[in-house]
Amino acid sequence: MPKVSVELIHEVLSNNNFEPDMIQTVLKQIEEQAAAEAEAEKANKEPTVKKQFVIVVSDPRGTIPDEDYVGWVAQIPEDDPVGETMDRLIRATYEYNISKKGRKHPCKTVGEACEAVGARFLKEQNLAIKNKVPVTVLRTDNKIPEIESDF
Repeated sequence: MPKVSVELIHEVLSNNNFEPDMIQTVLKQIEEQAAAEAEAEKANKEPTVKKQFVIVVSDPRGTIPDEDYVGWVAQIPEDDPVGETMDRLIRATYEYNISKKGRKHPCKTVGEACEAVGARFLKEQNLAIKNKVPVTVLRTDNKIPEIESDF
């Protein structure tokens, strides 16, 4: 059923020669019902599940050691070389460090740069950092194990 505004209901009731007291009573009941339904819907809604980023790195030859690594997810234009990503971040950090806020709290590490450098400086370098806090890097051999079945 489509949602109808209270003003439209008021107009329809007025056009059909209902008494003003009756119109006000009906509108008040409609508003009370709508508020009760909204409360019930809000109470029944499941809480949102917080999510985190994980970087999955393909390592089929096993060259990456089994250690815990963290990283950041960056986005660059599709046609640009990936190798320039760090140069872009460094240039954006230099620009940030000469700004008023950057002079107060300069960035000295990549982690600080990913957390503190604003989108304005990153956008000038065609770079977007998708997460401000570091995420875990998960190593995989890039293979899905086969399931034995009795078909």
